[in-house]
Amino acid sequence: MNYPDVLPHDLPRKIAKDLYVVHGCVKPNAIIRFTRNMSIVRENGQLTLINPVRMDDTGLLALEELGEVAHILRLGPGHGMDDPFYVDRYNADFWSFEGGITYTTPVIKYVLSDGGALPFSNAELFAFNHLNEPEGAILLKRSTGILLTCDAIQSYSEFPHMPHTNWLARRILPLIGFSRETLISKMWMKLSVKDPGGIRTEFERLLSLDFDQLLSAHGTFVPKNAHAKVEEAIYKMFQ
Repeated sequence: MNYPDVLPHDLPRKIAKDLYVVHGCVKPNAIIRFTRNMSIVRENGQLTLINPVRMDDTGLLALEELGEVAHILRLGPGHGMDDPFYVDRYNADFWSFEGGITYTTPVIKYVLSDGGALPFSNAELFAFNHLNEPEGAILLKRSTGILLTCDAIQSYSEFPHMPHTNWLARRILPLIGFSRETLISKMWMKLSVKDPGGIRTEFERLLSLDFDQLLSAHGTFVPKNAHAKVEEAIYKMFQ
């Protein structure tokens, strides 16, 4: 099988107990390259890769030193390009919502659903309604509470803001709404949301979760005050 090329990325970095991030990128065309993150949750020696980003041999070796790659989890429909590589390489179980049309492989072994099962404990799965394709978020009930998101909520508030984003994208992204803050993207609202009024109630429902840290599929880790920043992002979008 032909897999997408490896793009620039960092090695896995620990950001909390048994939680790691890989800052990578995606290149939608010949001139734009922007940030993309993979979250790694470890439990009992097993790793779950969330929003996977393919790494080179050095990165894969560092990954394997963390534990056994046992689960691949697609949290949002636009982040499936590297799922087949990891499922095939490690014979890993694939977790995803049903109904996505952007990427239709690998075959889903475990179907995600609101409040449903996850491949690790002390966590809660949140599924958004009113979208064209399914997307969710995960609350890790550890430390002060860590929210893992895909595209619905992004954060560029912390240094280095947009790792592995090239110079042209760094100039374009703020002009189309991706500023150095925690945000709900207007582009995501336009492309992903069926019912803007309904999605507002979903974000308000998300605020009932208890978290103080945030790691999105884009940008950088927010180590504190994430709940307040998400609340402000919701207010700015729907005021």
